[in-house]
Amino acid sequence: MGRLVPGPPPGPRGERAADRRGHRRGRRGTAARPLTRTARTVQLAVGDVAAACYPRSALKPVQAVGMLRAGLALDGELLALSAASHSGEERHVAGVRRILDAAELTPAALRNTPDLPYDPAVRDTWLARGRCADRLVQNCSGKHAAMLLTARRRGWSLHDYTDPRHPLQLELAATVADLAGEAVAHVAVDGCGAPLFSVSLLGLTRAVSRIAAAPEGSPEAALARALRRHPDMVAGEGRDVTRLMRAVPGLIAKDGFEGVQVAALPDGRAVGVKIADGADRARMPVAAAALAVCGVDPAALSPFAEAPVLGGGAVVGGLRAAGDLARAVAGRPPAAGPPVPVGPSCG
Repeated sequence: MGRLVPGPPPGPRGERAADRRGHRRGRRGTAARPLTRTARTVQLAVGDVAAACYPRSALKPVQAVGMLRAGLALDGELLALSAASHSGEERHVAGVRRILDAAELTPAALRNTPDLPYDPAVRDTWLARGRCADRLVQNCSGKHAAMLLTARRRGWSLHDYTDPRHPLQLELAATVADLAGEAVAHVAVDGCGAPLFSVSLLGLTRAVSRIAAAPEGSPEAALARALRRHPDMVAGEGRDVTRLMRAVPGLIAKDGFEGVQVAALPDGRAVGVKIADGADRARMPVAAAALAVCGVDPAALSPFAEAPVLGGGAVVGGLRAAGDLARAVAGRPPAAGPPVPVGPSCG
């Protein structure tokens, strides 16, 4: 995981995912919020979506837009890689090298944390070849290489590009605040060593909505196009984010450690999820349910609607969205209790 300096609480809470093992049911906290086309109206909110949280790698698309605004000259698969949490596949590593070559730099310039490939199969192959943790295969290396290329193009210093006071990071913080529609609540250090900007789940989802629905010719539209055309570069083969973007035409999506997921459609409908306990397995079932509320075909979402629960090496249950979110998917009103804010329909 990452290093976080003291800051605001880890995020919004609510009981919205049920873990079924046999006849017993457990709970996992989450918050989810679909948006309307305007990116200003909330259809469904569960938990305190206005509380500051750490978006982790779900913020990478917003940071990539900031780099484009600052002068980054990438497009296509390399631009998608700049917003990626990649698996460490050969094409990902080759792409990082190409970005570094464009900056006339070697991997020695990278300041991300050395690590093994994220994908288990790729990791096993890497280790079988006698290789160790390396900055090139660490899942954030595309972002770091793009940061270096941006700094090089602007004539900024390179050795300290991860310093929050560096001109690059100040530009990225400004873009986060602009797209999120709120001030950055706190600046921490993410697991890869880059600054991590804390915003609310509301602000994070608003930012991704604006990227997805941006007009042609804008940096936001350029990034959205790259993500849609190259979902394999955003994560990797077999990863749920890559599969989700392939399953839903026009969707952009990004995950983050500690149970964060965002996704947005071309008309601006978007969802944001933060699992309160930081566990990952409820992330995609809740996101899939929220996308269904936004009008996405449930058939396209069915592969993501339930996460298997294992026991003794076998599937003994599943994890699905529950509570008010599940009721919204079924078209039923929320249960009695504190009201859930409901605005105009996503459709």
